[in-house]
Amino acid sequence: MNINEFYDALWQDYVNMTPQAEAIANALRQRGEEVLNDHVAFRTFNTGPITLKDLEPHILALGYTRYEPYHFAAKKLDAYGYIPPSKDLPRIFLSELRVQELSETAQNIIQGLVGQIDPADVNDASIFWRGRLWQAPTFEDYQTLAEESEYAAWLSIIGLRANHFTINVNALMQTTEVAQLNELVEELGFQINESGGRIKGSPSVLLEQSSTMASTQEMEFSDGAKHNVTTCYYEFAKRYFDDTGELYQGFVAASADKIFESTDMTK
Repeated sequence: MNINEFYDALWQDYVNMTPQAEAIANALRQRGEEVLNDHVAFRTFNTGPITLKDLEPHILALGYTRYEPYHFAAKKLDAYGYIPPSKDLPRIFLSELRVQELSETAQNIIQGLVGQIDPADVNDASIFWRGRLWQAPTFEDYQTLAEESEYAAWLSIIGLRANHFTINVNALMQTTEVAQLNELVEELGFQINESGGRIKGSPSVLLEQSSTMASTQEMEFSDGAKHNVTTCYYEFAKRYFDDTGELYQGFVAASADKIFESTDMTK
């Protein structure tokens, strides 16, 4: 699989889960903009055959280079950023939940899910749009996870796929500010994530970010219950040059912490 095939398949799965993204991208194209991706992000558990350590080789095989580690104490997450082999490709952000820091009840639910994974399903890059590799949890188990970790609950029902794509604001010719993009998104009828402010970060930290609130979709749980849950969202990022004249390549943990909340059903 080459890297263009990877992103074509990833985008198709993503817009199937996130119709707002295609609507926003098309609105920009109708304005004459070229829509490029700044980065794409994935979520996983740090247990079973889908840990960051298990998934990372597929990223590296695409030509990516591991960049910086990130840690989110309150959300019990660890992550790495990855730099692409060429500047026209998106960066990757891969995070995992420290399952051992959850309650025994939550840990048992997650172990029951990842215990169903066939390791053969994790042997190539298609793992990143494979979705759920286990039977859907019961709605009660989903709610139990949500009380401790929205991230865990989301992953339990949505599975492994792009959590978000990100518009590269630097590449836009007319809508050159994150605030302008937020206004366009709201004109289209979509909600902006206001946790931590409508725009996270600033030129002083070399990165400004914003995002929509995630799309929702009805899911059937293993007990037969059907409920709307959050799926994926669209992010927007503007990068600034550092003192050496290089465009900042990393992520800002304080901003990413709030961006994670784009899938929170309670927001």
